[in-house]
Amino acid sequence: MDAVVTRIASRMDWIGRTTFALAALAFAAPTMALAGSDREVARSTSFGGSCPKCELSGRRLTGARFMGADFREAALVGSDLRDAQFVGSTFVSANLSRADLTDAEIVGSNFAGANLSRARLVSAQAHAVQFTGSDLSRADLTDVEANASNFSKAILQGASLRSGSLIAANFTKVDARGADFSDAQLNHAQFSGGRFTRASFRSAELMGATLADGDFDGADFADANLREAWITGSDLSRARNLTQDQLDEACADSRTKAPPGLVAKMCHHGPRVAVAMPQPPPPPAPAAPKPPKPPRYLVNIEP
Repeated sequence: MDAVVTRIASRMDWIGRTTFALAALAFAAPTMALAGSDREVARSTSFGGSCPKCELSGRRLTGARFMGADFREAALVGSDLRDAQFVGSTFVSANLSRADLTDAEIVGSNFAGANLSRARLVSAQAHAVQFTGSDLSRADLTDVEANASNFSKAILQGASLRSGSLIAANFTKVDARGADFSDAQLNHAQFSGGRFTRASFRSAELMGATLADGDFDGADFADANLREAWITGSDLSRARNLTQDQLDEACADSRTKAPPGLVAKMCHHGPRVAVAMPQPPPPPAPAAPKPPKPPRYLVNIEP
């Protein structure tokens, strides 16, 4: 009887150790995968093809690549898109409100009519990108590089473009009331027909920019560079911190309204040459990446 009991106890002990080992394996499998080669650790999320009206709100898509993708009317509300790449992709009328695109790289892509309200595009690179008619109200574009991008008819109420590089960008007919353009590079940018009530252009570079027929009620131009800027037809009568020296360097006409005590002089620099950078064609969509091979595990359980 004692021998039988001993064998049963030994058998139960082996079963217990086996069960524990299998449980430990199940728990450790993700760790073992991470401890493998770099090929197993590296993760890359790539999107291509057409996915209109896709629902990706709240997703963590850090470093994702959108290559020739069509995500028109897609929902990415509050999604994490830091360091993401958008190459030749379409997000027309997509909802990216509150999305984080910090340090994103956007090339030859179309965000026309997109909702980017309260989105973060801090230090993003968005050269020659279409933002026509998009909603960027209260968006944070601090330090953005968006040279030659098109913001025409966009909503920029309360948006921050502080210290951004927006050379030759198009802000025609935008609603930028309360927007912050301070310290921004805005040389040769187009601001015709826009609403810039209470906007800040403090220390901004506006050399050769066009501010024609705009509403600048309460806009702040302290230390802004207006050399050869075109202010024809603009109402600057209630603009703040404008000086006569600034107006002397700008190009006005008989319709320009200067602040009380200041004079907007006619421009005598001859015909104006518009500066525009062509939008690059979208690159072809790359082939879909191959899925990685599943990791293999070898377990030796001794009785």
